[in-house]
Amino acid sequence: MTLTLAILVSLLPFLGALAGLAAGRRAPGLVRPLAVLPTLTAAVLAAVLAADLGTGRQLDAATQLTPTGGLPIALSLHLDGIAVLLGVLVTVVASCVQIYSTAYLREDPRYPSYAALVSLFTAAMLLVVYSGDLIVLLVGWEVMGICSYFLVGHHWERADARSASIKAFLVTKLGDVPFLFGIFVLAADAGTFRINGVLGAAASGHLHHATLAALLLLCGVAGKSAQFPLHTWLPDAMAGPTPVSALIHAATMVAAGIYLVARLLPVFLLSTVSLVVLGVMAVITMIGSGLCALAQDDMKRVLAYSTIGQLGYMAGALAVGDRDAALFQLVTHGAFKALLFLAAGVVIHAAHTNSLTAMSGMDGLRRRVPDAYATMGIGLLALVGLPPFSGFFSKESVLTAAEHAATGEALTGGLGPAGNVPSALGWTVLVGGLVTALLTAAYAARLWLLAFHPRGAQAEQAAPSPDAPSAEPAAMRWTLWVLAVPTLALGLAGLRPNWLPAWLDGVSLTPSLLTAVLGTCVALLGFGLAYAAWRRATATATEGVVADPGRVLLGPLFGAARDGFGVDKLYDRVFVRPVLAAAQLVAFLDREVVETYVKGAAGSPGLLGRAVRRAQNGNAQGYLNALFAGVVVLAVLVAVAQ
Repeated sequence: MTLTLAILVSLLPFLGALAGLAAGRRAPGLVRPLAVLPTLTAAVLAAVLAADLGTGRQLDAATQLTPTGGLPIALSLHLDGIAVLLGVLVTVVASCVQIYSTAYLREDPRYPSYAALVSLFTAAMLLVVYSGDLIVLLVGWEVMGICSYFLVGHHWERADARSASIKAFLVTKLGDVPFLFGIFVLAADAGTFRINGVLGAAASGHLHHATLAALLLLCGVAGKSAQFPLHTWLPDAMAGPTPVSALIHAATMVAAGIYLVARLLPVFLLSTVSLVVLGVMAVITMIGSGLCALAQDDMKRVLAYSTIGQLGYMAGALAVGDRDAALFQLVTHGAFKALLFLAAGVVIHAAHTNSLTAMSGMDGLRRRVPDAYATMGIGLLALVGLPPFSGFFSKESVLTAAEHAATGEALTGGLGPAGNVPSALGWTVLVGGLVTALLTAAYAARLWLLAFHPRGAQAEQAAPSPDAPSAEPAAMRWTLWVLAVPTLALGLAGLRPNWLPAWLDGVSLTPSLLTAVLGTCVALLGFGLAYAAWRRATATATEGVVADPGRVLLGPLFGAARDGFGVDKLYDRVFVRPVLAAAQLVAFLDREVVETYVKGAAGSPGLLGRAVRRAQNGNAQGYLNALFAGVVVLAVLVAVAQ
């Protein structure tokens, strides 16, 4: 029964994608039911599967695929608490996105292909989550990359969407190449592609190249989960439809890298080098993304940089050896970030702009979108991590894990003591997490104030009429409240600290009093600084100058932060321009050298043929004259030779 449920959960979205593509424009009335019902049914079955499997149980099933002549590849399922919990998250968020999209893209002629790709995206993520074989996991991993290319570029008639889709594809593929070799290194050491076999080899000390394998895998993780230095694709991916942003940022794609490290954490714990690289990468990602979020004018780009920062929290928890804290943050983030993006979609739908500057002049905006106003407030409080919202307990579990690592008490979520986690790494992640909490509160307050609470002259511009009908279609409005429930309710897991570890077979997630107080105080300080900067900005704003609290807080760093600290420009100079120059050189050589040679090789026989053709003109008198001339020439030559 459990195996059948697992197969159906993975298969239903895939079948829905095929059926949606087949229906297309031939049966437009079936497109929306085929988009929503399979994914919604999969969500129900995923919940039933989680309840049926229970805590502390596992299910492994496999069938060997076509013999490869080398290490066997098996179509296998590995179900445990981690897999079934994330399966519920993926299907619930995907269902909300599909329902929301029926209204958001109601007039879009490309909706059938869009809905099919979302279903395929969901099926690919479920394959990653449920797979027990690294090669099969890789298939789902790559299918997600292809789907993201098409979904981000859904509005392909816009140049920004086209460039964003290409950038996302190339950057993630750049990390996927070493990721593939990391899988090969693991399989060569363990003698199998099965995840259980790899973990068994790690436990028995048979992985002789753990550092190499872990570092290669981290390249793919950095690409998929948008960690520095491969994070630049994620903010640009906001050119895609808002529901796609919610899906990618909450439950699929970016979550895949964190999930993989969590699944293979015993491999990473064998290598101090890989843990340090992961931790430093996470801290740079957290702080850098927080600074960038403070300077963005596009609402979706603010949320995109917040996603990068939250993924940094998860990576930091894994770096200090706490799988449970990372997965707790992953689950809560999936709920409140999907809520934030979908609420942002409602706001953008009503304001007809993504710009916070433009929204700051719309005094009646919050009255037109009361549900989005309320639920976005809930989502932002969870993002900041204030009690009793879910983000508080998950964020504090990460900070507590870092504190334990700093003091030499690190535990690996049911895997035993994390002996290879340096104390300095724990302190680095802890300080980085607290700084990020301050920045998160500041940019969340800035977004809230600019979007919904204009002051003075900012409110004098044209604004939606307060008496206008609600700009929130029902399909978009109710999905917000559905996601608001786990955003609040998952916080209750923090009140029962052994609930989530029971699913993950780990240790207690009880936040320490020290980190809880520090984290909350830092968040409140961030709110206070943002509010004070907002009041100062609006009080001193002059005509033609935008009253942006981010500019006050960042000062001379504002321009650099808005530009992503020039990382894209650096990549353009170091990678893009040399590649384009090399391509131009190759084109020149092909056109001027190779093509000239080819044309010459083809033209010489032509010239010779034309010369011979002139001699073969059918004139007998001409032939005799040529013969006579030849005889005369030969006679002269003989005479000269004698």
